[in-house]
Amino acid sequence: MTPPIPTRKRLPDDLLERANWVGWRMRRCDGGERAVPCDATGGPASVTDASTWATFDEALARVRDGPADGVGYVFTDDDPFVGITLDRCRDGETGATEGWARALVDRLGSYAEVRPSGTGLQVIVRGTLPAGRTRAEALELSDGARFRPVTGDRVDGAPAAIAERSDALAAVHGAYVEVDPEPPTVTPVESVNALDSTNPDAPSAGRAPADARLDEMSGPGNDLDDDEIVDRASTAVNRVTFTHLWRGDASDYDDRDEADAALCSILAFWTAGDARQMCRLFRDSGLFRPKWDEVAYADGSTYGAKTVQRAIRETSEFYDPSGWSSAVRRSSTPSDDGRRRGGRDEDDAATDPGGRPATPTDASPIGERGAFDRFDELRAWLDDVVAENERLRGELDAERERRRDLEARVSDGGDEGGDGGGERDERAGRGWSLFGWFRP
Repeated sequence: MTPPIPTRKRLPDDLLERANWVGWRMRRCDGGERAVPCDATGGPASVTDASTWATFDEALARVRDGPADGVGYVFTDDDPFVGITLDRCRDGETGATEGWARALVDRLGSYAEVRPSGTGLQVIVRGTLPAGRTRAEALELSDGARFRPVTGDRVDGAPAAIAERSDALAAVHGAYVEVDPEPPTVTPVESVNALDSTNPDAPSAGRAPADARLDEMSGPGNDLDDDEIVDRASTAVNRVTFTHLWRGDASDYDDRDEADAALCSILAFWTAGDARQMCRLFRDSGLFRPKWDEVAYADGSTYGAKTVQRAIRETSEFYDPSGWSSAVRRSSTPSDDGRRRGGRDEDDAATDPGGRPATPTDASPIGERGAFDRFDELRAWLDDVVAENERLRGELDAERERRRDLEARVSDGGDEGGDGGGERDERAGRGWSLFGWFRP
């Protein structure tokens, strides 16, 4: 569906007063679409760079002039707002909303609107977001360095203004987010000693370090030291993506958590899943922040350990300095067709056609890059040859059918009269051809 373009009278004054607005463009990624913030030129906007933001009217002009598909608001640590997104809770055609989502909207009692997809809702409140994790299945809360599309398509019955709802926000966070709704699907990364169930963030002399038990989740690893990992990742096909993330630039992602996951995915490939080395490298990157060591899950896992664990689990290939590695784990990484695109121009290879940064398996090992690029080029060329061959076969079959039809018509016409028979005999003497009428 095409999301509505908001007008001033459909939005809360509290948001309109701030110059925290950007445009956004829809990009296809992983079989779906996501909104990516853009500046006045249509280039990427950053949730951490205020120079790429604008007033609401300026952002709206970008939509009318063409560079953007819609407008969005950048939540920051300096504003008092918290955004609550509820995904997959609404029928995009009928507007029917699931009971749990309607109950949350009513409980929060503040401005609420339909998201651009039409299948989710967004509530904006004034308040302070409790510490800890911010996401649970279809529910996510965000209050800083986060961009959200704004539609102005207000939910029926919801207030038109943003209300102070710190108490309700804390209640929702405690009921829906603090406790995992599902048991972990893999062996959890948990503290050696039990946590204080009433206050998991309380200091404890017996608590294990934040990176404890990382060895239990590690992949095979390799012999490269930290500097070599950085050097090789910095010269790979997707080096632009890695360099931006390594320096702390998360502007290509919806939020910092997604950027953290992307960097860990690259590190998982180059370190061959060495969890401790991944953590060590991440701490040296520009993305590192105190949240990395926070206990963010009910099983005692820190945010950093869980991010590393997921990256290792979802990486299908690990880099082996002695040669290209084969798939060693299940993964949702790109198919062979996606990997075949590794031979593209370097600037194009930094992102896939949907605009999302290339995965680490798109990178060719340093020293072998030329060979792999050449192999990919030859394979792509062979695919083109096979496709062209099939096309020509189809044309040949069609031409043969046309020839048979023409021969039948000539034969039938010759039986009707003497002149036709003479013409047929003359053609028979010369040897009939599909293009015989061009002969003298």
